[in-house]
Amino acid sequence: MNELLKNHVAGQWIGGGGAGITLTDPVTGVALVRVSSEGLDLASAFGFAREDGGAALRALTYAQRAARLADIVKLLQAKRDDYYAIATANSGTTRNDSAVDIDGGIFTLSYYAKLGASLGEVHALRDGSAESLSKDRSFSVQHVLTPTRGVALFINAFNFPSWGLWEKAAPALLSGVPVIVKPATATAWLTQRMVADVVDAGILPPGALSIICGSSAGLLDQIRSSDVVSFTGSAETAATLRAHPAFVQRGARLNVEADSLNSAILCADATPDTPAFDLFIKEVVREMTVKSGQKCTAIRRAFVPEAALEPVLEALKAKLAKITVGNPRNDAVRMGSLVSREQYENVLAGIAALREEAVLAYDGSAVPLIDADANVAACVAPHLFVVNDPDSATLLHDVEVFGPVASVAPYRVATDANAFPETHAVALARRGQGSLVASIYSNDDAHLGRLALELADSHGRVHAISPSVQHSQTGHGNVMPMSLHGGPGRAGGGEELGGLRALAFYHRRSAIQAASAAIGTLTQATHWPAA
Repeated sequence: MNELLKNHVAGQWIGGGGAGITLTDPVTGVALVRVSSEGLDLASAFGFAREDGGAALRALTYAQRAARLADIVKLLQAKRDDYYAIATANSGTTRNDSAVDIDGGIFTLSYYAKLGASLGEVHALRDGSAESLSKDRSFSVQHVLTPTRGVALFINAFNFPSWGLWEKAAPALLSGVPVIVKPATATAWLTQRMVADVVDAGILPPGALSIICGSSAGLLDQIRSSDVVSFTGSAETAATLRAHPAFVQRGARLNVEADSLNSAILCADATPDTPAFDLFIKEVVREMTVKSGQKCTAIRRAFVPEAALEPVLEALKAKLAKITVGNPRNDAVRMGSLVSREQYENVLAGIAALREEAVLAYDGSAVPLIDADANVAACVAPHLFVVNDPDSATLLHDVEVFGPVASVAPYRVATDANAFPETHAVALARRGQGSLVASIYSNDDAHLGRLALELADSHGRVHAISPSVQHSQTGHGNVMPMSLHGGPGRAGGGEELGGLRALAFYHRRSAIQAASAAIGTLTQATHWPAA
């Protein structure tokens, strides 16, 4: 029988009961490891993290906690080859796609290590300047941020077992809040190995970092008012979480990142003979194929001027036809598999649903797999749809297929001098009811700046690409720790990252009203973070 991965709770490595759930190679179907959370004493796990782990982290200054993050970075970098091997086996990703997850997580940790060092040898943060409350200025108020005295529970998605852990854990640990991570079962192996390496190295105090692999049953029952929960997954599951007494009755904080029908808009000036057109084509293909389209930020809808529809389709089809699919261990393969056969079935069902109102412009179902058995491997080649009437369409704006699938739709270019030429495209993008990211492509930087503001109310991030940044832009789907990650409405309404903004979720804000002399001591004992 395959190895049973242990959980780390209450400062101990403990195997769950029962046969557990088997994790498999999504390309070969070979059984890899097992996970189980059956029989764990969750009350002790949360209590130890909250009391022992939290107290030990809060005893450290921001700068000291940042140094611990830097030590974790060094450790993970030294073991990158191990993590790449696990990613290939358990997630079916090519080396380049594994880098997005593994190196992306390490980079985010490194960023917060450097950012935390700048906060200094203090235990709390000032929020703004002190303001007088009395005419003689003897009585003032100072807002402060102090770490919440609870635990941070992360319920993570299957697509980023490394980055999904560290993009949340970095600001939490820097804030002085202990972490319990519950990774998605299908790809839990990489998360568990990374946590095990960090715990066994003794970098963090006991109870600062815990992991529970297997079922999530009972986790939310342990959440108290001082705890915070960060969930990444479907909007349907998020709705169930929001109704839990932990949030409704006990008032714990919940951050959600859910479904997102992200858009790419080809601006009216980006005609087929311009650099912006080529950048658009390249980005759509990249977002469809990186990690087999299993990214919450991937482009799902591409809106193009009516006159550019056919040239766009021809250019996309030509590039998609060159995408090789199959076993990521073969150097000839550019796109590996989905994470599981279950996800494979979900993607096929999504493709079938979209066909009810869309036409397949590129059908990848006939693409031969390299070194992979189509009856076993969870491989799906790219599928590109065209929706000729996006105004009447509903599935285009409601159904997210979490795989290498995107739809192209035409928009009417406005001729009114007082309106953006892309006004119709913006309206179509908003039909997604709130998204993580939209990208816009133009040869005119000034126009992109104005158009970005039109999209900002309904998108957590707007990625504006022009020829002037073609070599420096970071990519539509890449989440950089300096930028906000999250989105309104359907995307969950949550916020992560964004530099120091990420720390707010793990702190409590309080207004301290006192004599000016007392406020003065606060000023010296805390650090006001830079904007």
